[in-house]
Amino acid sequence: MAHTPTTDVLIAGAGPVGLSAAAELRRHGVSCRLVDRLPARLPYAKAVGIQPRTLEIWDRMGLARTVMESAVPLRGQLIYVNGAEQARIELMLPPEVPYRFAALPQYETERILEEHLAGLGTVIERGTELLSFSQDGAGAGDGAGAGSAGGVISLLRTASGGEEELRTRYLIGCDGAHSTVRKALGLSYEGGAFAEEYMLADVVSDWDLPDGYGLRSMHQGADGSTDDLLVCIPLPGRGRYRMSMLVPPELSAQPPGGPGSGSAGGPGAGDGVLHGLEGGRVPELSHIQAVVDRLAPAPATVSGMRWSSVFRISHRIVDRYGDGRVFVAGDAAHIHPPTGAQGMNTGIQDACNLAWKLALVLRESAGPALLTSYDAERRPVGEEVVGRTVRHATQGMGNEPDDPRTVLLREAQLLVGYADGPLAGPPFGPADAPKPGERAPDCGGLTLPLAAYPSRLLDVLRGRPGHALLLYGADGAALAEAAEQARAAGPALAEGGAGDEDVRRVAVLAREAAPEAAVGLPACVPGYRDAAGEFARLYGADGPTGFLVRPDGYLGARFPLSATTAALSGYLASLSAPPPGPAPA
Repeated sequence: MAHTPTTDVLIAGAGPVGLSAAAELRRHGVSCRLVDRLPARLPYAKAVGIQPRTLEIWDRMGLARTVMESAVPLRGQLIYVNGAEQARIELMLPPEVPYRFAALPQYETERILEEHLAGLGTVIERGTELLSFSQDGAGAGDGAGAGSAGGVISLLRTASGGEEELRTRYLIGCDGAHSTVRKALGLSYEGGAFAEEYMLADVVSDWDLPDGYGLRSMHQGADGSTDDLLVCIPLPGRGRYRMSMLVPPELSAQPPGGPGSGSAGGPGAGDGVLHGLEGGRVPELSHIQAVVDRLAPAPATVSGMRWSSVFRISHRIVDRYGDGRVFVAGDAAHIHPPTGAQGMNTGIQDACNLAWKLALVLRESAGPALLTSYDAERRPVGEEVVGRTVRHATQGMGNEPDDPRTVLLREAQLLVGYADGPLAGPPFGPADAPKPGERAPDCGGLTLPLAAYPSRLLDVLRGRPGHALLLYGADGAALAEAAEQARAAGPALAEGGAGDEDVRRVAVLAREAAPEAAVGLPACVPGYRDAAGEFARLYGADGPTGFLVRPDGYLGARFPLSATTAALSGYLASLSAPPPGPAPA
């Protein structure tokens, strides 16, 4: 057996979450292998909603434009009850949010991510299944560095039918609701299943609904309970929708294996997790047409069915997101109703959160204890999403106590944050300003002397994979001094590849700064002027302030410019040994 790992990370599962994890690891210069037991990408439009926050993450990776060129906008939803329109929800976000809600079939999302990953030199090893694994030596949080002898030994069955033993530093299970990784780790997966069965279909309808609007049409009995349901999400293509509806009696049956079995044909059949597509019962176009005849707001004919399936829904979450050098993400960690298109997007954020931390640990810029913050930050998010989607599925969204703007921002995943997590430093600045652990807002109106057009902050931060340090103020000399102080943290936070020894430093000159304020800045520190005052407004910058932005787009630290050295030293110390996070709920 080889004693030296041949690659840094093995990822099991090449859905959107596994692909995102691999792409983010490769962007940080981490070697990885990505395996999937399926011989080819599945042609199913399962997860179709893409949240604005996911587009922001993909922007940092250089993917947002490609996705937007393929996706369609989601502008709102029409809600009908017993044939009468009850509401029209407009998916409107504040103007400073750079992206809107979008829809894209999962197979297209996977194609785009797969092509992007191939451009980084990594391809999916199709038809390759993780059979088992074991850990030896040191794990996360025990003080051993990346160069220690510890690792993960995985047994793979390859596409040729042979077996391969692979040794890596870490393993990530992105292998879905019936996860081999989760089961082998012995993680609990508490929750339950919904009694209802549903049909999914990818079809064309000739109705005249407004472009970009989804449809939720229900029939309710005298007691207010819903006994018939049609949900339609627009997809790319004229009149094309992903439709879901209750299963008719002639298709309703327990999955093969009886009560308690898993999804038919899947690797986890018999594991008690009733979640996902099922084999054996394939709805025909006539089944879909019958529901449309009953519930469509106007007469319509469906055609062009690409695929259909029966699926079940469960709600479950693990008791922890990893053990030692092995982690779970996406459906392997949490499953829930598809209400609000939260699942895939939550999993992609899991992957991004874990990837940059693994990169820092592997290059020994942070201690392995940093990896414990993955569970501390992401599991509370998973718990909140599972609870909220179950509540929405059973009670509807109309019972939310928050105002509609807050509800929409939450659905867009723009309110996800880690202000109570172990990496959030002390707050500084106005009470209503973004705090460490919260999303770093985008803003417009940043100008350079040589550009005839303004830039957005996302434009400035795009591409470089590491942390970014934003230095705001009107005094050019103070900005230059802070930029020089930040150089000491460069090797630890840069993550830009060989020869890149500086953390990304950007000066943001206050709108009232003198024209010559940028003259004294170091040559490698661009000076953008906050010409529209948007940065100062959205960041609550009422004086010389530094903002450290994490690789996943959250604030790592916020501090007075005069305290740059102390603030960055404190942040680096937290990466090496993060304090305990909040106790599990």
